[in-house]
Formats: sequence, C-alpha cells, structure tokens
Amino acid sequence: MTNQLVIGIVKELKLASSKNKAPIWSKIAQMAQKPSVARRIINVGKLNDVTNDNDVVVVPGKVLGTGDISHKITLCSFSISASAAKKITSAGGKIVNHSEMISKFPTGKGVKIIG
Repeated sequence: MTNQLVIGIVKELKLASSKNKAPIWSKIAQMAQKPSVARRIINVGKLNDVTNDNDVVVVPGKVLGTGDISHKITLCSFSISASAAKKITSAGGKIVNHSEMISKFPTGKGVKIIG
C-alpha cells in the first residue's frame, strides 16, 4: 500500500514536469515511488563533499546528520533528521519542500539530484 502523501507528491511532480517541460521532476517522481528500502541515505558530510556554495540539491531519500557542512545549500529531501536540518541551517542553508522547489525552479535548471 502506498502512502497517500507520496501519491500527492508524485502527482504534483509529474504535473510540474509536463507543464514546465522539465524531465527532472518526472525523474524525482519515479524515485519517490520506489519502496523506502530502496531510497538513498546521505550524510551531511557527503553533501559537503559533493556540493558547492549556493547549490540547489534534491536528495531522493533521507539526509542524516553525520559530518559537517561548511557552505550554504538549498535542500529538498524526502526525509531529514533533526541534526542534519540544524547543521544545514546553521551553515546558512535552507530546507524546502517539493512545492517550494518546483515554484522556485520550475524548469529544474541548476537543480542537482544527489543519491
């Protein structure tokens, strides 16, 4: 059985993909439909290693608080731990939901998928 929240997110992502001709949202929708066991787990330290200052990132999985981040990023993820959220916001970054991400970056240009 699929979570009703996930179904709503997938519909919104697919609509944004077709409306804005942005295949990135369709790809993220496909990732959201995978079982939670198949989703990626990324640590803050890894995000620090693979991102630069002011990057916009989507993690199709969970972000955990192991490690530190030394620059600000804008992050959208399926799930995030409290310690990871604190570290990202302390570094000047922002955590946004999928709706905010779509409205700020409708074409997906400049958005990286990590995981």
